[in-house]
Amino acid sequence: MSRIERAVGAVVGSAVGDALGAPFEFGLPGVFSARFPDPGGGEMCGGGGWEPGEATDDTQMAVLVADSLLQRGDLDLPDVFARFQRWAAAEPKDIGLQTEDVLTNGLPWDLAAAQHFRVNHHAAGNGSLMRASTSAVHFAAAGRTVTMDAARRLAALTHGDPAAWEGTAVFHELVRFALSGADPLDALPDALAFVHPDHRERYATVLAPDWHPDRATEFNGAVWPCLGSAVWALRVTDSFEGAVRAAIDLGGDTDTVAAVTGGLAGARYGPAAIPVRWTDPLHVPLPGSGERVLRLPELVDLARGLVAAGARDSGVRAELG
Repeated sequence: MSRIERAVGAVVGSAVGDALGAPFEFGLPGVFSARFPDPGGGEMCGGGGWEPGEATDDTQMAVLVADSLLQRGDLDLPDVFARFQRWAAAEPKDIGLQTEDVLTNGLPWDLAAAQHFRVNHHAAGNGSLMRASTSAVHFAAAGRTVTMDAARRLAALTHGDPAAWEGTAVFHELVRFALSGADPLDALPDALAFVHPDHRERYATVLAPDWHPDRATEFNGAVWPCLGSAVWALRVTDSFEGAVRAAIDLGGDTDTVAAVTGGLAGARYGPAAIPVRWTDPLHVPLPGSGERVLRLPELVDLARGLVAAGARDSGVRAELG
């Protein structure tokens, strides 16, 4: 399987997980499988204000990041923040409370999240992790240091707590590993070694082989149990479909846990492993961008463009030393 195919799997897989999990958000464990005990159809059911196959803010923000990377040529943090602000001002169906406050508090891009953290002291939600599939694909070719640093900088736009930065950085590194054809789970020891020491123990706990989401001490809307749950779902299953079903069956923040799981599983198993009955109804409306709606062909093109741009940009970095 080619690198491009795995990248498509990561981007499309994350969007699929998001759309599948959205109707079950804040529900109890096991609700998804109780409703759909046997794979075969109907799982993209919609509900809770979502159309069947409709992706949420998780994927919408991932697309905005991709648009900026492709149109600006590389990481332009003020541009990403401005895109987020236009999207938030268009009143999307769903937006995290913390993200909304940061994007609407009137402060500039490099101060808004830090000020929110200073005032509230809680900013380790999974809202930066949920949108990381596209940036992970783009920066993968540049190597571990670059991709993990880019993840931290993008996370810091809306999340002032460094714990959120580190979780997003680990996800970037796992995707980088998977795009090379390796098992992303094999990247965990080295990835943890590059997590800031202040947060390493917490992530080592939730990413350990013997950890189970039942042992989480926080709701999976927090960044570390969200990432831990996604890695657990990947570890205990052997297919894209199995991993995403396991993630949604955990309950809680099902759209984001499934989006993170789908990104990892999509990179691991490739787009051919994602059921067509899930990709056919998939669509990503983009508030603040006119009537733009992305479907499977547009998401595939986006992923392919990110791979090409990332390879080109990493070559420029290498030439510059």
